[in-house]
Amino acid sequence: MTSDPYLSVKALTKYIKKKFDADPHLRDVYVKGELSNVKIHTSGHIYFTLKDNTSRLPAVMFAANARAVKFKPESGMTVLIRGDVSVYEASGQYQLYAQSMQPDGIGDYYLAFEQLKEKLSKEGFFNTAHKKPLPRFPEKIAIVTAPTGAAVRDIIITLNRRYPMAKITIFPTLVQGEQAVRSIVQSIQAANGSDFDVMIVGRGGGSIEDLWAFNEEAVARAIFDSQIPVISAVGHETDTTIADFVADLRAATPTAAAELAVPSRADLLDKVLNQQSGMYRVISNMLERDKTALRKLATSMPFAYPDRLYRPFIERVERAGDSLQREVFQHLNRSRERFTNLDRQLANRIPLQRIKQSQTDIAQLQKRLDQSAHITVNNNRMNLTSAIRTLDALSPLKLMERGYTIPYKDGMVVKSIQQVKAGDDLTVTMQDGVVEATVKNTIPKTEGEHTNG
Repeated sequence: MTSDPYLSVKALTKYIKKKFDADPHLRDVYVKGELSNVKIHTSGHIYFTLKDNTSRLPAVMFAANARAVKFKPESGMTVLIRGDVSVYEASGQYQLYAQSMQPDGIGDYYLAFEQLKEKLSKEGFFNTAHKKPLPRFPEKIAIVTAPTGAAVRDIIITLNRRYPMAKITIFPTLVQGEQAVRSIVQSIQAANGSDFDVMIVGRGGGSIEDLWAFNEEAVARAIFDSQIPVISAVGHETDTTIADFVADLRAATPTAAAELAVPSRADLLDKVLNQQSGMYRVISNMLERDKTALRKLATSMPFAYPDRLYRPFIERVERAGDSLQREVFQHLNRSRERFTNLDRQLANRIPLQRIKQSQTDIAQLQKRLDQSAHITVNNNRMNLTSAIRTLDALSPLKLMERGYTIPYKDGMVVKSIQQVKAGDDLTVTMQDGVVEATVKNTIPKTEGEHTNG
């Protein structure tokens, strides 16, 4: 019976690991390379990739050795590392286990980053004067990022939670690879072809190579030329790109970008409620002051004795009537004297026939004058009497004597059923006192119905 010639993956991996561990050339190696995709774990372990122009080597430095490193490893740095190479059985890949690390200049990516940063800075791309302010209440938001992944999901969830009334438009964009720069520029330009209020440009975290499209000059110029305010949200909080410097506002993460783009609905509601409470207090104080003033007015001399309000007008009417009557009689007397003078003049100058005719005419005119004066006096007397009656009828006391009352709601005269509703408290002023009442119902007047006077 032959044995099974097949090995398990675990057995083969262990065999390979033993080969690595047994090779003396891999036990103590010195390697120089550029750091990439550096991740410092909360435990203190440092995970990174060591690379050069053609190759990449996964690496790890455990916390015990990392504590001896005097600087903070960052992507783009060129470092000198001493360690050993072995196989990580769980993934089946070999990696460098670093024991010590020393800086040795900067890598190509980092150098390119600094050179472009210096160039754009001299051109004024980072000046605060060019930063556009973000609108307080954006209605339309453009998102330039990959259509799938955690970044776009976090942005949409945060926007919908904080400010659901905003309209979100996603511009699907390549954010990694050779075509990423062109895709990002085209999406930014496409968003500027519409009336968006703010734009979020970014992606999730990754290595410096993954994020490099946002360090390209074409992307920086597209952001700078954007007429729409741009919030950059590239990578994690520790990642910084050229796009972050050029953008109108930089966010540490995509979620933070969404929070910066829109206000919080809850915060706005709190402000509205606080302002509403303040308005209620102000209005209540005003109403209380007005009520106090109204009570003072109601007990003041004119309203306590309403007959004194129209008494001066009655006196003026009576005096005007007397004056008018005197004027009429004086006018009549002057007219009579004039006619008498004319009659004498005619008697001396005109033949008898013309005198007689003139006498007849004068008699008729005299009669008509008397009639006109009488009519004028009567009409004025009637107008005077009517004016007195009208003033008397308009007296609030007279109205109340006929059974009319004046309803008040909150100190204001109620003139229409539209001003009250069932359950409202009314104060009804009558001739001899005040009645406090509650509205049971309101019945509108139907078409054709008349109110009895």
